[in-house]
Amino acid sequence: MNFDHLIPVIRRLALEAGDRIMQVYNGPDFEVKSKSDASPVTEADEAADAIISAGLRAEFPDVVLITEEQADSHALTASTFLIVDPLDGTKEFVQRRGDFTVNIAYVENGVPLRGVVYAPAQGRLFYTQADGVTVEETGAFAKDTVGPVTPLSVSKPDNAALMVVASKSHRDAATDAYIAKYAYKDMKSAGSSLKFCLVASGEADLYPRLGRTMEWDTAAGDAVLRGAGGHVVRFDDHTPLAYGKNGWDNPFFIAYAPGVTLQK
Repeated sequence: MNFDHLIPVIRRLALEAGDRIMQVYNGPDFEVKSKSDASPVTEADEAADAIISAGLRAEFPDVVLITEEQADSHALTASTFLIVDPLDGTKEFVQRRGDFTVNIAYVENGVPLRGVVYAPAQGRLFYTQADGVTVEETGAFAKDTVGPVTPLSVSKPDNAALMVVASKSHRDAATDAYIAKYAYKDMKSAGSSLKFCLVASGEADLYPRLGRTMEWDTAAGDAVLRGAGGHVVRFDDHTPLAYGKNGWDNPFFIAYAPGVTLQK
């Protein structure tokens, strides 16, 4: 993959999808449907998926494309692929809470090497540059001109006073019990893949997820965190979270800054 070509494309497509999502978000009431797994989907999910899929297929016709909203792609197996969640955090979107993101990632041999996470309602744009370094861009987010960027690096955590981020819509007793094993000074809730980005930017040290996720939920955020020096590992054995699994389901996982003493 030519990353010098890939990164401007996925950045632009994420911004274009974000614009369409915000049109729906800021408009009158929108229809919320239920998918076969009972998760919600809106016209914003479907419109963003159409924009991103068309753009990726035009630019990278030979690369396998996996998207949340296209069930016919889920049966594909490949070691190299692009994977998309056009609107992660649909529950946050429906409740107009703003913690939703556009996610595009490139995976090779089980590893998400590059990715973009865009939170249009919050005006935050995170992505890995061609060299693999993660940045946060600020400014007007012009489609074809990159604005000011700040390279991101994970925190140097203090295990006696950790900063923890957890899911806003999927918190449960098991997650709280696990977090209680740590000495933390602050715990915040956030929706969607933004949690990975908060660890990448040093705003949090630890993000445990003891709940069901799919690879398209995590790949872009995982890439962003890796590019900032962080890690994402399986909850059970602390080995790196891998991609391209049969069925695209993730195990429970932990995202963290190196230096955090992980608990079992």
